[in-house]
Amino acid sequence: MELNDVLHGHKSIREYEDKDVSQELLEQILDAGIRASSSGNMQSYSIIVTKDKELKKKLYTAHMDQSMVIDAPILLTFCADFNRMRKWLTLNDAPVHFDNFMSFMIGAIDATLVAQNCALAAENAGLGLCYMGSTLANCNQIGEILNLPPNVVPIVGYSLGYPKENPPLRDRLPRHGLVHYEQYHDYSNEEILEIYKDRDEKGWKRYMDIPKLKEMTEQLGLKNLAQIYTIAKYTQESHHQFSKTVLDYLEKQNYMNNE
Repeated sequence: MELNDVLHGHKSIREYEDKDVSQELLEQILDAGIRASSSGNMQSYSIIVTKDKELKKKLYTAHMDQSMVIDAPILLTFCADFNRMRKWLTLNDAPVHFDNFMSFMIGAIDATLVAQNCALAAENAGLGLCYMGSTLANCNQIGEILNLPPNVVPIVGYSLGYPKENPPLRDRLPRHGLVHYEQYHDYSNEEILEIYKDRDEKGWKRYMDIPKLKEMTEQLGLKNLAQIYTIAKYTQESHHQFSKTVLDYLEKQNYMNNE
């Protein structure tokens, strides 16, 4: 495929063919990920490939009961990982740190860059995937299931396999609403309404076209897409809870030594 077709053709795939991904293709995808940019070329990440059905069943609950966790032939979990480097430092009589929040952020960025490289390589090969925010939101549960040692934290994960569906492309905000030249230009109320006009219309229509989502929206008495996002999908209470989960897990995984 042409690179532009891959970039502009991304769709979240939640239904998969009952067809294995060959080890050869999987390794090509992983090798593409490994070539991603990395802070200081430290490659402070690890990739966990999960195919085992019993392990995926355990991950199903941690991933908030999303069906693609079971149905996809492969789950990829990209982790911030300074465990490996800290061991290397010890063996070379070098100071051992990278146990602070800045180090976590470096590892998290590295893991995200690798994940997107792998995603592009996979889609270029005709595979589909769906990113799962539950990877970070329930990092403690996923970390336990995947047997992660200290200084390893799951950041990004997605299901991977041959698509069984071909959903329509989802809308995106217009470029002029996202890109700032030279310095940040804050938005007027009029600009906000214009930037979100299509999203408001298309997003609301999507919810109204799916009976289950329409029923939920009506039961909650929601009147617009902004209310859907903040009352139904991403509530303040849930974000506070997930924030505490992540911060507590960073403490447990030895990433909060900031003195």
